[in-house]
Amino acid sequence: MLEGKAVVGETDMLQTTQQDALDLAAKALDFFDVTEATEIARFIKQDFDKAHGPGWQCIVGTDFGSFVTHCSGCFIYFCIGSLAILLFRGSAGPEAETSHFAALETKA
Repeated sequence: MLEGKAVVGETDMLQTTQQDALDLAAKALDFFDVTEATEIARFIKQDFDKAHGPGWQCIVGTDFGSFVTHCSGCFIYFCIGSLAILLFRGSAGPEAETSHFAALETKA
């Protein structure tokens, strides 16, 4: 696992769900090398789909920008070392109007 503590940049998740995301990221980093961003993202997304219902999206990397529509209470962006993780439940259709919009840019 990467040394260092997770630093949450932005979130609207409940504290317990945030902790689930942070714990799951730590677990993913135990299984995968930091260079395996796609595998880390897949691991986190699939586990969150099982634990919190379908529709989760996960982006992992060291340099990316994003602008996403998400369900209220279903967004977290955090870093562990130089690795940034964006996890959110996507939103489309009528409920999108009440969802939050987030624009994040990460620089290595």
